[in-house]
Parts: sequence; C-alpha cells; structure tokens
Amino acid sequence: MLRVGGLTPLSSTDWPGQLSAVVFCQGCPWRCGYCHNPGLIPVQADTEIAWDEVMALLRRRQGLLDAVVFSGGEPTLQVALPDAMREVRALGFKIGLHTGGMYPRRLEAVLPWVDWVGLDVKAPFEAYAGVTGVDGSGARALESLQQLLASGVDYEVRTTVHPELLDDVALATLARDLAARGVKRYVVQAFRPQGCQDAKLCATATRTRSLHETSNDFAGLFDDFSVRG
Repeated sequence: MLRVGGLTPLSSTDWPGQLSAVVFCQGCPWRCGYCHNPGLIPVQADTEIAWDEVMALLRRRQGLLDAVVFSGGEPTLQVALPDAMREVRALGFKIGLHTGGMYPRRLEAVLPWVDWVGLDVKAPFEAYAGVTGVDGSGARALESLQQLLASGVDYEVRTTVHPELLDDVALATLARDLAARGVKRYVVQAFRPQGCQDAKLCATATRTRSLHETSNDFAGLFDDFSVRG
C-alpha cells in the first residue's frame, strides 16, 4: 500500500485550474535545505494515513473534485504509486503528480496514468548537488525532464529560488537552458520560510532585486511564464 504522510481534501493551487485533493507521499531521498515538508523526508512516520482511509475520502469527494495530485515527499520513491494511481483514476478523477525527477525509470512507468506533472527543477543540472545534497542528482533530474517533454503529458516546470542557493545569474542560466531544451511552461517561486528547518536559509532569504524584476531577463523565452510568491 502507498505510504501517505498527509492529505489535503481540497486545493485550488496544487494543480492550477483544477480543484484537487492532494495525497502527500511519505519519503524523499534528497535533502534540500529549503524543504517545507521535512516531516515527509523519512520513508516511514508515525503520522501516516492508511490508504483505505484515503480512498474512503476520495469516494466521498466524487463529483466535487476534478483531480487528485500525488505530492510529497517524492511519490516515485514508492513502488506502490502506479497501483494507487490506477485505483484513483477508476473513481473518475484526473491524476496530477508533483516530482523532483529522482527516479526517471519510475517516472516513465507512471506517465501513462498521469494527466499533468509539476516537475521541480532546482538548479542548473551540473550544480544540483549544492541544493539536494546528493551527487548525480542533476543527471537524474535532466533525464526525467527529457522524458516528460517527450511524453506529451501536460506539465509545468518550476524552480524554488533562494538567493543563497540560486543567485540571479544561475537562475537566468537555468531558464535559458530549459527554454533551449523545449520547456514551454515555467514558473519561478520565491522561497518561503514556513516549514524550513534550516535557520541560516530562513535568515538569509532577503533579495536585493525582486524575483519579478530578475525574471524579466528571461520571461519572454517561454510561452507561459509566471512568478509565484
């Protein structure tokens, strides 16, 4: 059964334009300092919600929601994800997925069940370890991006920006690289201290140049671009 660390019965922001329930999958192999859901990083937790309870809630929400988003943590960490998606789709819901692209092969396996993907791209791919704490993570994320773009599944690529981890030059470099690779929909979002357990990052989040102003340097590269936060 899918290990679930949290459940939001109604969200209008986790899949823009869709009213969704959000299933937060337990476990993540990366250690991003700005993570706002650190309780979901361990592969197991005392606060897990039984999958039967999740399905019971979703049955009560049939006809009231458009979709269910599998978020995390990292959903593709769990081998139970494809079966969980099939169960939810059988109830008539569209399926969304939030992922960091840690497991390209597992992402490839679930893409046929998914209607929309929010893919987190954290930094220029050669500099990924500085954010994730894991060597080789950039190569995995790039492979997942390439699979997503080739699949034809609807998506947004988004980047969380903390000025200590991703300065304006690196952000512009990343944006131009993404555009050159064929990304059409890109979102940059400001770091939020809520949930972050890294005191240094929380104390150094002030920007000298607004994210909106910085983004003007590359926003025109994308068909659909926005700044959140």
